[in-house]
Amino acid sequence: MTTRTNMLLADTLVSPSLARNIFLAVAGSVALWISAKIHVPMYPVPITMQTFMVTVIGMAYGWRLAGATVLLYLAQGAMGLPVFSGTPDRGIGLAYMMGPTGGYLLGFFVAAVVVGWLAERGWDRKALTTFAAMTIGTAIMLGFGVIYLGAVIGWDKPVLALGLTPFLAGSVVKIALGTAVMPLAWSLISRLDR
Repeated sequence: MTTRTNMLLADTLVSPSLARNIFLAVAGSVALWISAKIHVPMYPVPITMQTFMVTVIGMAYGWRLAGATVLLYLAQGAMGLPVFSGTPDRGIGLAYMMGPTGGYLLGFFVAAVVVGWLAERGWDRKALTTFAAMTIGTAIMLGFGVIYLGAVIGWDKPVLALGLTPFLAGSVVKIALGTAVMPLAWSLISRLDR
């Protein structure tokens, strides 16, 4: 089994401890909540910053803490807190989670774990590997979303036109933003450590 080989961004803040991990998980779930409510006008649909935040949390926290953070966020939504995009207007709780966006929500967890695993191997340090990790994470979220959407609404419907195509332009922007942010954060930290 491959073990973690690199320090994570979260490790540079405070030494790992249970209290730190609880604080970061709660802070990350609040950041996901806020990112779900940010609507950036784009064509053909407005985008939220959730997928960006999922990949950044994965990169900054590593797979275990990122997975726990997204599970906490999903648990908050399952309990009926209006943490998701479109809530409470389009429903809340498990009913919302089982609707057409349920696959994307499951994809959040898988993507956070995969991106966190890659970050533990240093993929968050350089622009090219950060780009690759962000792209993989985004593909996972969109893939889970499209597959689940097809199962919910039926494959006889234009599933790709509804669940993938409208999100591609926004995904490119968020991947580019993440590709810039993570290596920049490491660059700033290395300057502070000098």
